Amino acid sequence: MRQTVREFQQRSDRADFTVVVDDQGPHGARELLRRAHELAQAMTPDGTSGGTVLLQADNSWRTVAATLAVGLTGGVLALVNRHTTRAEFTAAVADIRPDILVAEPSAIQEWDAVPALPDAVTAEALDGWTVRAGLGPRDVSRWSGGSLVGLTSGSTGRPKGVVQSESALRYACSCTADVNGLREGDAVAAVVPLSSTAAYCFGVCLALMLGGPLVLAGRWDREEALARMAAHDVRWTMCVPTMALQLGSAAAGSQVLHGLRAITVGGGPMDRGALARAERSLGTRILRVFGMSECLGHTSPRPEDPEEIRLGRDGRPFPGTDLRAVAPDGTPLGPGTTGRAQVRGPSLFLGYARDGKVEPPALTPDGFFPTGDLLVTGEDGTVTIMGREKDVIIRGGRNLDITEIERAVATHPAVARACVAPVPDPLLGERAAVLVVVEDGAGELGLDEITAHLARTGLSKAKWPEFAFTVDELPQTTVGKLDRSGARALAHDLHAGLTTHPGHHRQGDA
Repeated sequence: MRQTVREFQQRSDRADFTVVVDDQGPHGARELLRRAHELAQAMTPDGTSGGTVLLQADNSWRTVAATLAVGLTGGVLALVNRHTTRAEFTAAVADIRPDILVAEPSAIQEWDAVPALPDAVTAEALDGWTVRAGLGPRDVSRWSGGSLVGLTSGSTGRPKGVVQSESALRYACSCTADVNGLREGDAVAAVVPLSSTAAYCFGVCLALMLGGPLVLAGRWDREEALARMAAHDVRWTMCVPTMALQLGSAAAGSQVLHGLRAITVGGGPMDRGALARAERSLGTRILRVFGMSECLGHTSPRPEDPEEIRLGRDGRPFPGTDLRAVAPDGTPLGPGTTGRAQVRGPSLFLGYARDGKVEPPALTPDGFFPTGDLLVTGEDGTVTIMGREKDVIIRGGRNLDITEIERAVATHPAVARACVAPVPDPLLGERAAVLVVVEDGAGELGLDEITAHLARTGLSKAKWPEFAFTVDELPQTTVGKLDRSGARALAHDLHAGLTTHPGHHRQGDA
């Protein structure tokens, strides 16, 4: 983050300004630079600069101060969440091999982090946090030009360290600022945990580049988030669909966020109707986008686009980014045909962290990265993500597209959020169950009502779920995304208890 921090220093030399507004209040540029210098001194006890810093990223001024400190010392920043388990932390350390660990003392104790840096010098910084700094030598060239390592959940459950360059982060931020009409000094908010690669990029990095306040909340509280964003004239924020819908519900039609240029939403199942209701209640525009840790935020509509594009599709690729759908044999497909998504562009990652260095990604011969998603392109250049390649339920040899079913269920006026998950069946292997969160005051939604609605939408009867469970909320990951694994486990448990909920199961033959 050397260039971004250098620009930040130059701006603060000219005048002080508010950089962060968090649970403790506002924090100025010069205050945070002072904190950053103190942390930098603690990270370099023998005068050896640079190094890979594993930071417990939280939604406070500390994450910004640590970013400045890493930039000042020419290091590489790796992010870890406070809710990371000991096993996940151990795996992350093995992949990243940090030179420095910065975290609150309770986290270091829970993670049993001392063996990770056995010969480190321990100091204190950031108002009581612990800094464990190994003595040199330190070699950041092992990251092949990377400046950030963000952890993302892998298909095996082991976190993957995604290595991004500063130029990739700046490209994604610049395109996002352009799309949303953001200007120097504008305030942005981060309501998703900053340990997420995307939240860090479009929170910390974007705010530092704009030179405006970064408005943060230490924990998710929809009423507090609304009040804080309105009070500090936030112009843009990013969140997951669940958060956007909860904000819309909390706003209750007040249009309290009419000053926001837009809210960017990605990272989970989305229903156009529900999002439209939320944006009308909030008084702003919601932009449905597609991105991933490996290729940050590489599509978006614009706030002035019609609802069909803003909320019904995933926008257009950023300038310089190519996104295509291909057949199983790799042949590119034309508009209107669903295929496997592949992407290349300036925000594509350098590779995964493995044993303290970069393991390059597996790309196609012409440089595209397979995302694992299903994509359809439009004649007008817009794209729509149709779901994950593996998001299927195999019922008696028939593949059921989870995303297709979810989208149909979500159009029911009483459904706020929906998730389809497989439940075991001794004859068919799997059957489809749907978990639904209903709108306030709607009451429990039974299977008969759901299937009657699906019949009206025209969804084939063969794709109807055979179990329905009304739940208070869908399982979420630590960054607020839909937790598919948790949803499967919840559906499995509810299905196992059907003897106490017989009305939820539609009896019938295979």
